Amino acid sequence: MIVKPFMALRPKKEFAEKVAVKPYDVISSYDAKKVLQHNPYSFYKVTKPEVNFDEPIEPSSEQALEAARKNLQWYIDSGIFFQDRESFYVYKQVAKDHTQIGLVGTFSVDEYLSNRIKKHELTRKDKEDERAKHIYYLKAQTGPVFLMYRSSDEIDSFIEGLAQGEAEYDFVDEDGVRQIVYVVQEKAMIEKIKELFSKVDSFYIADGHHRAASAVRVAQILRQDNKENTGEYNFFLAVLFPHKHLRIYDYNRVVKDLNGMDEKEFLSKVGEVFDISISVEGAYRPKMKHEFGMYLRGTWYKVVLKKSFMDHSDPIKSLDVSILQEHILDPILGIKDPRTDKRIDFIGGIHGLKALQDYVDQKGWAVAFSLFPTSIEDLMKVSDSGKIMPPKSTWFEPKLKSGLFVHLI
Repeated sequence: MIVKPFMALRPKKEFAEKVAVKPYDVISSYDAKKVLQHNPYSFYKVTKPEVNFDEPIEPSSEQALEAARKNLQWYIDSGIFFQDRESFYVYKQVAKDHTQIGLVGTFSVDEYLSNRIKKHELTRKDKEDERAKHIYYLKAQTGPVFLMYRSSDEIDSFIEGLAQGEAEYDFVDEDGVRQIVYVVQEKAMIEKIKELFSKVDSFYIADGHHRAASAVRVAQILRQDNKENTGEYNFFLAVLFPHKHLRIYDYNRVVKDLNGMDEKEFLSKVGEVFDISISVEGAYRPKMKHEFGMYLRGTWYKVVLKKSFMDHSDPIKSLDVSILQEHILDPILGIKDPRTDKRIDFIGGIHGLKALQDYVDQKGWAVAFSLFPTSIEDLMKVSDSGKIMPPKSTWFEPKLKSGLFVHLI
């Protein structure tokens, strides 16, 4: 596999903490605008250009994109950002009970197109359109894709060994996650990194399918104007982690109504496929695959798939998100397409089970489901089989910061 160093546009050390922001798609425009009001350095003015306007505006409108482009230039002109020489970076994130160390570089569009960079999720055309316009207009990739590879003791230990000495960036973000970055510019180290990863068969997209697909689409457009097929657009910005470093959280579901049924009828239908019992421990977090928590009318239930309905032969059907969709959300609650149905919402497990209860108790939604997290091994198994997981199957934490590295194309 190809890993390539790049000339990052990035903040000077003293500005990194003020600039760094969450990925554009995990924070609302309203919340991003509040951050910007208190912090004029926030990179949301580039990644979420709609926050630059008092009135609502489409993020992909020419007016919004022009504001993003001007703001990116402002970071350069005001001396907040500079363009580094060709480098790799080692990115270490330390959460309360979890540490992950990855390599920041650029990755091959052609290896994405040939499926050596493997996917497990479908993209939505509207979201892909929006981010592709952003990349094309700015001629820059402003947020990294989250990649992983099958852990290798040799590679893992080498990259971890680079996360030593004085860090270029070192700060604790608003969620209490310590963000540490080391610069790798020595030619021998760069060549060693490239050599090590040349032995790897494939990479996997953990998170950021829309960012990757959008970068690839822009590359295909720009290739039409450059028959020699040269240019930075042939690579996209990403952070690459060993799979053993990563943690997937549960990705839970809430549904607005019971599809015309009362509580008794709903429980009866669910009971045809699942064993149901009232949870003796209150809020129920599943302890193994094929278990679910269900919060209905102020009561938590433990819901377990009956053995006669288990199917371990198919990597998709055996996923808990598939089981919930196939046996409850679709046939009982009438949710055919969870990607587009407005009666369902998704809550990352990092927010806790109380967030599910609040939807039911305070917002008036009908039922919530807590799931056991999808495993990294299941994700790779699905990706290797060339299949696609149901939407919202995985939630990775901690998220990668935007604004620490920009890849100019």
